[in-house]
Amino acid sequence: MARKKLLAGNWKMHKTRAEASEFFQSFTKLLGNVGDVTRSVEVGFGVPPTLFDTCLAKSQGTGVKILAQNCHYETHGAFTGEISVPQLLDAHLQGSIIGHSERRQYYNETNEAVGKKWNVLVKAGLLPIVCVGETRQEREAGKTLDVVKTQIDEALKFVSDEARSKEFVIAYEPVWAIGTGLTATPEQAEDVHKVIRDLLTRTFGEARSSTIKILYGGSMNAANCKDLLSKPNIDGGLVGGASLKPEDFASMVLTAKGLS
Repeated sequence: MARKKLLAGNWKMHKTRAEASEFFQSFTKLLGNVGDVTRSVEVGFGVPPTLFDTCLAKSQGTGVKILAQNCHYETHGAFTGEISVPQLLDAHLQGSIIGHSERRQYYNETNEAVGKKWNVLVKAGLLPIVCVGETRQEREAGKTLDVVKTQIDEALKFVSDEARSKEFVIAYEPVWAIGTGLTATPEQAEDVHKVIRDLLTRTFGEARSSTIKILYGGSMNAANCKDLLSKPNIDGGLVGGASLKPEDFASMVLTAKGLS
């Protein structure tokens, strides 16, 4: 069975409640029968905590997933500014992005922290979108595949056998292609996705690996998404800037639907 495409927007530190409401009004109108679309293509948005309630209300009944952009691996405690997985559950979210390169770069997030977050999310029945990817310097030094393998392997050390059996998504995001307008060619992206698939096959077996979604997360937009999504191991996108514009993101979702 073919893997269902997943397009996940990452709104980062953008949008007020009024802007989010306006977005969903336009986005759902552009998609037409949203429920029909989300039966063919999974759609989600990683949004700031101030927008959880608004986005959940505006997406109710559409099949669209509302996700956090980060979480803590402890269930409670003195961690000022953080949000716990029980709090995400209480807010009725369906998962969280973890290990985004901006978290790794600006907040010193380690592979260990990513693994612990992965572990607690899946144990709670929430979907982790686990981000991996190399910097420009690492790519130019020929270290892309080593970096990605290390990020996944080291995170998995902190994921229990039980948790490993639960659903998760990997997002390959070359750091040099995030917010820069640069994009890996479909061939470059597919090469890394194939390596990730092979790693997952060695770790989980071919049957399980064949069900795991691997997203591309480097400046995917309405113009390039068809070429990227047509590759056999690219199962969707973790989309930044283009997900802020309802016309662009709706176009991408409909493109993915056409490929399903």
